[in-house]
Amino acid sequence: MIKWEPLNDLEAMMDRALAMPTMPFTSTMPWNEWGPRVDIYEANGSYQFKADLPGMRRDDVSVMVSGDRLTVQGERKREKEEKNPRFHRVERSYGSFSRSFTLPEDADLKAVKAHCENGELTISIPRKGGAVETKAIKIPVS
Repeated sequence: MIKWEPLNDLEAMMDRALAMPTMPFTSTMPWNEWGPRVDIYEANGSYQFKADLPGMRRDDVSVMVSGDRLTVQGERKREKEEKNPRFHRVERSYGSFSRSFTLPEDADLKAVKAHCENGELTISIPRKGGAVETKAIKIPVS
């Protein structure tokens, strides 16, 4: 059995807080709730969101767009457990969650697609105008 060190959890929370993104794709999630981890990246002219939702089915999740906000909500239900278990440690989270993200102006909100399979939710939002070719520009440092 591994000894629990509460300060390690605090350090991990601080790391997550300091790594939170700024505009665009700003996320809101109250500290007292659990929420799935979400990767956000750009590929093939669209914004991609991937969320891990272990043990959840597509019926447990809803995806909505309102204004410039993408919201993912759901509920992970507690498994049936034996009566009066004697826990040594509880790390898994259960209950309702809601994650919201501010989307950039070039997101095509009328063409959003979502797919949930094997505990992974994938949301694809095309960019208006498709992929943008980027060119590296060397910036002189003074």
